[in-house]
Amino acid sequence: MKKSIAILALLALFGFCGCLSGDGDTDKRTSGSENIRYIDQQNMSKNSDWIAQVKSAGFPERTVSVSEYKSIADAVAFCGEAGGGTVIVPKGVWETGAIRMFDNVCLHLEDGAEIIFSPRHRDYLPPVFTRWEGVECINFSPLIYACDCKNIAITGSGVLVGNGSAWWDWKLHQQAAAEKLALAGTRSFDPAERTFGTEKDALRPSFIEFVNCRDVFIGGITIKDGPMWTIHPVYCENVVVDGVSVLTTGPNTDGIDPNSCRNVLITDCTFDCGDDCIAIKSGLNEDGIRVGRACENIEISRCLMKNGHGAISLGSELSGGIRNIYAHDCRAIGTGNGIRLKTMPGRGGFVEHAVFENITMENISGTAIHITLDYQQSTTRPQSGAMTEIDEVVFRNIVCEGAKYGIYACGVSGQMVSDIIVENCRIYAQTNRLFEGERLPIVEK
Repeated sequence: MKKSIAILALLALFGFCGCLSGDGDTDKRTSGSENIRYIDQQNMSKNSDWIAQVKSAGFPERTVSVSEYKSIADAVAFCGEAGGGTVIVPKGVWETGAIRMFDNVCLHLEDGAEIIFSPRHRDYLPPVFTRWEGVECINFSPLIYACDCKNIAITGSGVLVGNGSAWWDWKLHQQAAAEKLALAGTRSFDPAERTFGTEKDALRPSFIEFVNCRDVFIGGITIKDGPMWTIHPVYCENVVVDGVSVLTTGPNTDGIDPNSCRNVLITDCTFDCGDDCIAIKSGLNEDGIRVGRACENIEISRCLMKNGHGAISLGSELSGGIRNIYAHDCRAIGTGNGIRLKTMPGRGGFVEHAVFENITMENISGTAIHITLDYQQSTTRPQSGAMTEIDEVVFRNIVCEGAKYGIYACGVSGQMVSDIIVENCRIYAQTNRLFEGERLPIVEK
């Protein structure tokens, strides 16, 4: 029988909950409502002039049609080298390899335009600077790539098709290279010494990855089945993703993963993904701690998340820290989990000032709200002892019509889940247990 969990300001409960080690030691830290400040979500819009600036940004009057060039990449390069403009992809099917963006260039897909990316791995060479699962390296070029650019856009109503199935089986062969990269991240500060980009290494590229770019707009397009993470801005500032649909089925094909970015708006998008629909990240383990760039000032609004491992996730690559997150007025249908905060001992970083409100969920196969400081599903494990600090995470006006569990909160020895506000939430779950986990207190409401 379906059971209801009605939750209102359960601050004290989160203060003492945690997964305990064998010796039973717990953190003596306590938390209560007097120590937690409500986050003023209006702060997200007080300094949002950049949003209007990005949306209204113009491009030089130059117009280039890809039909006049040998390849889409050639058309974009010509436009960029000439000072910028709009590259038009007319109706029809267009095949391409890697596309590199330039300053002041808008790639515009007209209605009925479909760009099919090559399944040949060599078409994404030479390798470029990237961040693979949160560690800097040199690897295969993403399908659409930009580095150190300003005022760039991908717009229109056309479709990008990534031929991800040509890459997905690399998931089975990537472990050796992933561990080599993680080890290099603890020993070498020069990413140029971490060069991969071979089929033997099997490190899949992202679909769209913009690195260290400013004033980025992606709007209207549909993106299907890339090799790995779909939209992956890294070290970017002022990013708007508006009205985009991401449809993916392969392993690790997240919808959008802002990675150590500042000022990001994700709005009116649809995600139907093979992994997390939206995941906020900031670097992995020792390399993420070295870089030390937080992902901050992120707003997520009016998005629909379908299927996937989680609707909205923080982490688990959060070693640079995550702050000022405001997710509101979204809907999740059939995802594995609803909202997730995931990290592990040694990951370091922090999560502070995050608000999730006015979110509805339906038919969640796992947990509506899932918080763990002992995440186990990571490609590589950290070597440091750094812990993730949690400060002010708010869940407000959350309604879930069907889930296996309501809320899962799991700490670790020496660190409890704390500074969490759950207010005015109603979750219909298969069990009325509020907290689940090894030796974790279970509170029923």
